[in-house]
Amino acid sequence: MSDSYDFGQQWAEMAEQMNEAMEQNMESQSAFMQSWAEAMESSMPAEDELAEGMEGYSQAYEVWMDAAEQLLERTEDAAAGEDVSFTELRDIWLQSANEAFKEVMDTSAFAAANGQLVQSMMEMQEELNELSEDTLEEMGLPTGSHIDEVGERLVELERRQHAVEQKLDRVLEHLEDGGE
Repeated sequence: MSDSYDFGQQWAEMAEQMNEAMEQNMESQSAFMQSWAEAMESSMPAEDELAEGMEGYSQAYEVWMDAAEQLLERTEDAAAGEDVSFTELRDIWLQSANEAFKEVMDTSAFAAANGQLVQSMMEMQEELNELSEDTLEEMGLPTGSHIDEVGERLVELERRQHAVEQKLDRVLEHLEDGGE
């Protein structure tokens, strides 16, 4: 009786862990697909890119459905008494996630949307930098531009100092040689 109870308890714990992992995986998938869909919307890809993107999404969906079928089969096997490890079930989801993401990420639509996203982020970063510069200047604090200018002046002063030192060394050498 104790062995069947232990097995039942282990199975329940494994099922709970699997459910939590699948829930996290599905949340990640959902967030990824939502982000991808938003990027697709904002980038307005060409018709052929959109078709390719939908094809990639369709292939990714097929991968998820295959994984769901595999999980169902292995869960039925476990219910029938076969030794099915949580690791095996987890690996089915991880492998299918990798394959599904690859299907979507290999499309030119994804590349275009990702490029648009990066461009938008760079534009936003530039706007933030300008806002920071303006705010610091209004507060009377040195800005990044001021610091860059001071750095450039310092480098120029060091270059000039080095040139003066070289000339001074040549003059001293000339005087030591007797002025010849």
